[in-house]
Amino acid sequence: MLLDGFGRRVDYLRLSVTDRCDLRCSYCMPQGFKGYEEPGHWLSFDEIERLLAVFARLGLRRVRLTGGEPLLRKNLPDLARRLAALPGIDDLSLSTNGTQLARFAAPLRQAGVTRLNVSLDSLERERFRSICRRDALPQVIDGLEVARSEGFRSIKINMVAMAGTTDAEIDAMVAYCMERGFVLRLIETMPMGETGRSAGFLDLRPVRERLRRRFGLIDGVVPGGGPARYLVAPDGSFQIGFITPISQHFCETCNRVRLSVDGALHLCLGREDRVEFRPLLRGGCSDDELEQALLEGLRRKPARHEFGEQTGRIVRFMSMTGG
Repeated sequence: MLLDGFGRRVDYLRLSVTDRCDLRCSYCMPQGFKGYEEPGHWLSFDEIERLLAVFARLGLRRVRLTGGEPLLRKNLPDLARRLAALPGIDDLSLSTNGTQLARFAAPLRQAGVTRLNVSLDSLERERFRSICRRDALPQVIDGLEVARSEGFRSIKINMVAMAGTTDAEIDAMVAYCMERGFVLRLIETMPMGETGRSAGFLDLRPVRERLRRRFGLIDGVVPGGGPARYLVAPDGSFQIGFITPISQHFCETCNRVRLSVDGALHLCLGREDRVEFRPLLRGGCSDDELEQALLEGLRRKPARHEFGEQTGRIVRFMSMTGG
């Protein structure tokens, strides 16, 4: 079993397969950024499969494919198929911005991806374009409709709640998700890099209570292994989650680590400590050495992030780390 130094079980990996993205969301990536990782530094599919097989033997159960935009990685359904077949991996999901989803929904489902998280911050075309710096809302909506027809176990809509930007659309997004059977998740902005710190932070606690009263929601639980606290309709027809890393952090139950596209295992989103697996994989190490590096790294996983105490400490931004 994968345990950190505080006795928390770590069974969830967010696996970034690329740092490229076809959007430029204002809270995620600086406009005009070109400092991408060299493709030669990306872990190959063989390296990823080998490393995750080691993780799974030690207790990893959940894997989420992320980016950047993971669907920009060539032949991603092939990697999904290989990971879904690994003994011990019983939940394979994917986070996407949705622009490529109409094309890839069916191959992903056939490869073994069972759940999708789709970033969608606005249903208004001009606001979407302003936030994402691309006029791509029609493609995202089309992709969601195709994905809905493919029978994924769940489709979650991730909406970053920003004061003065998306806060006015929360009720409209609730109505949209209710109508289509999507799970909605509202996410507080995190102060990662200048992009995250300049986004308008919105405390989701009062939003949660307002939506509870307006839609007659009650406390509930939605499977998935993530940190969201959920409200649900009494008849189970709708679920909305609140991810509150700043106003109400969930560090005491953290069960995840993040592997960036270049093979760096980030032990905490809000800290800089990491385990570098690429040099080990390309230096002829054994599986036992990979296991030892993972176990030693997990013992350094901190008790909690320090976003509140040191808001400017994390200079990397979200797309560099992995979603």
